[in-house]
Amino acid sequence: MSSDLLRRLFVTVSGILCVVGTLFGVGLFGGTEVNQSSSGNLSADATLIAPAGTAFSIWSVIYLGLFAYVVWQWLPKQAHSAKARATGWWAALSMLLNAGWLLVTQFGLIWVSVGIIVALLAVCIVLVSRIAAHPAENWGERLAVDTTFGLYLGWVSVATLANLGAAIVSTGVEAESTLGEISTTAALVAVLGLATFYIWRWKNLAVSAAIIWGVAWVGFGRLSDAPESTLVGVVALAVAILIAVTGVLAKSIDWRSAKSSSPALT
Repeated sequence: MSSDLLRRLFVTVSGILCVVGTLFGVGLFGGTEVNQSSSGNLSADATLIAPAGTAFSIWSVIYLGLFAYVVWQWLPKQAHSAKARATGWWAALSMLLNAGWLLVTQFGLIWVSVGIIVALLAVCIVLVSRIAAHPAENWGERLAVDTTFGLYLGWVSVATLANLGAAIVSTGVEAESTLGEISTTAALVAVLGLATFYIWRWKNLAVSAAIIWGVAWVGFGRLSDAPESTLVGVVALAVAILIAVTGVLAKSIDWRSAKSSSPALT
């Protein structure tokens, strides 16, 4: 069996396990829904950093993209392509970590889940970096690969902080305390810094879009739902706006640079 075929099979099996883990995590296979697992510490109203429930609908888009990626890497043209080889094993690992995260939360192992999501974040960073080194050849590839893992990285960046916040609250720290507000504000500033790095490093709009989506829903959640915090809500919305402005600015500069470097028509 060639390494390319083995890679494609591994991606496919990992995708199937990811789907099974997700169905288990939403309670369809007898498991407990994520927002009810780990003593409820992962619910949308458990911490100040948790996005409102609507934000999690982004997973539907990400899972659809992962399915498209599995199909894409089976296309004849991708059998030996550099991009498929550069991303395949890492994409498979990301899906296995996703399934692993859902599994450990079922058993209330919230600090273990923090370790897994941090590993998932690192894998997604590697993936987007490798994708950036292999520009998409068409819109289908851009959607199935670049956009999918861009959204994945952006959302996991926000989810990592939310997961950490949930783990801290599970130790007995009050979510609505002054310390909670200060630490959450600091976390949002960290998200702004991380998003700025992503934007200027790769200029992948999907990454910033997912972060904006997640952070904006943190803001809406804190201004309209428990636990309420005007400070966190305002800061979160401000961070979302700043990330959007930075993304537009980076893309504008990139477009102008590409235009100025292209040969003039004579």
